[in-house]
Amino acid sequence: MASGGDAPAEELIQAVDRKITAIRTKSNDFSFNELVDMYDSDELIIDPEFQRMFRWTEGAQSRFIESLLLELPVPPIFLIEREDRVYELIDGLQRLSTYLHFRGELVIEGKKLKPLVLSDCDIVPELNGRTFANLPRALEIKIKRSYIRAEILRKESDPRLRYYMFKRLNTGGENLSKHEVRNATIRLLSNDFNQFIIDLSRNDDFKFGVETLTEKSRNEKFDQELILRFFAFKNAGAGYRHDIADFMTDYMEAVSDPTGAETFDYEAEKTTFDKTFDIIKKMADHLDIGPRIFGTVDARTGEPRWQFSVYHFEGIVLGLQKVLDRIDPEDASQISSLAEVVRKGKSDPVFRAATGGGKNDRISLRTRVGFFADGFTGVLS
Repeated sequence: MASGGDAPAEELIQAVDRKITAIRTKSNDFSFNELVDMYDSDELIIDPEFQRMFRWTEGAQSRFIESLLLELPVPPIFLIEREDRVYELIDGLQRLSTYLHFRGELVIEGKKLKPLVLSDCDIVPELNGRTFANLPRALEIKIKRSYIRAEILRKESDPRLRYYMFKRLNTGGENLSKHEVRNATIRLLSNDFNQFIIDLSRNDDFKFGVETLTEKSRNEKFDQELILRFFAFKNAGAGYRHDIADFMTDYMEAVSDPTGAETFDYEAEKTTFDKTFDIIKKMADHLDIGPRIFGTVDARTGEPRWQFSVYHFEGIVLGLQKVLDRIDPEDASQISSLAEVVRKGKSDPVFRAATGGGKNDRISLRTRVGFFADGFTGVLS
């Protein structure tokens, strides 16, 4: 990023003022009843990919409803105004989804959830066991008329500034993983690359390779982050220094920014991705180790374990790129030779020295990728 540290004071003030004038915002106080109506009529959108991040416990949801009934202050939500005047929720997912859940209006993946039954209310425990349908009439009216402040970024605002504003929001409640934040905010620049990653995550060969991921990792979209990691290191790895999360975010921003110089050939990259994981699947089948191809290795037996290792993923997948154009996935002898490199390499002391805790530095990355790249090159020579 360019530095302006030597700019004269007047130029600096003008630069700040220009950015301020490029942002158009307004604040509204909405009753929750209004928000329900807007949601039901598609005037308020919670993106389906974003909405899968709704994961407050029922106790946390119940205490939020209790807070509304007690008129306790709640943080604002943030909306973006689209060109068609529809509002899209960017920050406030847990709060708004909780209210919709309580009202029996929350739809996730095409299905309406059963209304929330209050539990774990600790200020007014008499609320426990209640639903919206069996609240006393006075409390039903009260909860409908409860309001929340909405900060709205107008459609006239500079799209890049909209993106950076929401990127810096402190989303309360459950902490989101780095990739969940990328997924939710990058669409303010462009959703093309993000959707491309989501689509690739459904590739059967890729899903096979990451089958050993934990449920928690899947919920936090780590499978999609692995695809981003693949493209970022494959295409821009020379720029990696130390903070991998920032590096991947910077790459995703560069590819997604419609005004940027970074190009991305979607058709060619999809072909590369598909071929890579087709070969991965065939090597795993040859070795008869299933999705453990990216697993850590038992030091005693040398056998891969059902424990996904991002370092094994990087070494094997990125190492393949050096010889990818020379591999015929239908050539059984080639697949056999490549598979033996994987089998031996996973237990090799040189490779293992570049894995484990604290090995996200660029030297270790270069070592583990180079190890497999050299091994694959050797058997195809």
